[in-house]
Amino acid sequence: MPTLTEWAYPLAESLLAEPLPRRWKHCLGVAERARTIALVLDQDADLLEAAAVLHDIGYAPDLAKTGFHPLDGARYLRDVASADERVINLVAHHSCAWMEAEARGLREELEGEFPRESAHLNDALCFCDMNTTPDGTPTNPIDRINEIAGRYGPDSLIGTFIRRAEPEILACTSRVLERVAAAKRQPM
Repeated sequence: MPTLTEWAYPLAESLLAEPLPRRWKHCLGVAERARTIALVLDQDADLLEAAAVLHDIGYAPDLAKTGFHPLDGARYLRDVASADERVINLVAHHSCAWMEAEARGLREELEGEFPRESAHLNDALCFCDMNTTPDGTPTNPIDRINEIAGRYGPDSLIGTFIRRAEPEILACTSRVLERVAAAKRQPM
């Protein structure tokens, strides 16, 4: 039986690599960030990496139904790909998605269909996403937030959402970095 990551990478690639090569590079970079924090995830490291490489599949032209990529991606994973429920839930709620869902009038739909995973996993996926550029290279959350707001415009729905989410994104990053630092201090 393949691991979650062995299943997830080819699926994400088939949906993103050709129509959205830059988005595919971003997803690969987010998955790479997931591997860098695996030491704080124990048995959930494979789960997080799978969700990381799949987190933006909702942008794929064939999947985009509502225009809200976390919901579109999660629905595809549930309804078509028969994915692991925890991967689906992480994709549905990645990077403060509830705040964007609220701005779009989709929060009840999102939360009604997909329960949130544990806070430490949601923090970890947000950390990975917000520390990765659109081209897949490492960055920091301040630069990433500024890039997103600049790309969409400060007064757009996304620009407004990302500024509203900024304190929580920074808090997620801090919590993950604290866990990584604590894990590195632990004797073997």
